[in-house]
Amino acid sequence: MPDLAINGSKIVYEILGEGDPIILTPGGRFGKDIPGLRPLAERLAESMQVVIWDRPNCGASELKFTGPSESRMAADDMVALLEALDLAPAVLAGGSAGSRVSLIAAAHYPEAVRKLIMWNMSAGRYGTMYLAYRYLLLHINAAWLKGMDAVLEMPDIQESVRANPDNERIIREYDRDEFIETLTRWLGAYIPRENEPLPGVPASEVGLVQAPTLVFRNGDNDIFHSAEVSYDLVKLIRDARLVEPPWPRDAWHRAIGKDRAGEGNMFDDWHLLAPQILEFALS
Repeated sequence: MPDLAINGSKIVYEILGEGDPIILTPGGRFGKDIPGLRPLAERLAESMQVVIWDRPNCGASELKFTGPSESRMAADDMVALLEALDLAPAVLAGGSAGSRVSLIAAAHYPEAVRKLIMWNMSAGRYGTMYLAYRYLLLHINAAWLKGMDAVLEMPDIQESVRANPDNERIIREYDRDEFIETLTRWLGAYIPRENEPLPGVPASEVGLVQAPTLVFRNGDNDIFHSAEVSYDLVKLIRDARLVEPPWPRDAWHRAIGKDRAGEGNMFDDWHLLAPQILEFALS
């Protein structure tokens, strides 16, 4: 699998298809091989050049702990990757955490973005604080109590090591105090604030987005991706349009249930977005 040195770490990526470029970013700490992402990429690749990639700390890319927040770090790397591939400006498209990374990139690098597409935007007090617990608090606690060897035993870190054995060395050599300091700084992005529609993204930052934007409405009663943020983003982005996604309003709740029962993946329905994404991206 090809990789490039981007901002001091190795980023793994893949390119499918030909035509106008679009980069897809999934949510969570998931990489490009998460079930559900590739079917969407393959449908888009029938008409576009599609980049799928492993953000730092995801998939086979290297572990890295820099920047004011993890999402900003990933946004910086996304744009640097596109520039290294000579694919900027591109359409940025992402779901859940991937939507946040894409929006931050669009806000800070307008010259690298042609259009922005977002769905399943993480928001709401519960969803935001859950992210802090899942991705930061457990790791800070492990490092504080037992050092970097304990961090290495965390399930997501173990997954990163399996995908890229060099990540074991990166964790073992990382300074414990620096690790705690960085993740504590990142934690600030997940403190719910009235003026931040997305975790760590103030309304003023959202307002910097200049690219035409397509926002798929979040579902009803979704404690991870509140419906309200859909309307907030459309109000804040100058050239934004809100549309209904091609799935029921309780789709995320159903997807989580199937995922936990081993009957599917939470991103299985993402391929259904392809027609609307293509219509918007190529218009």
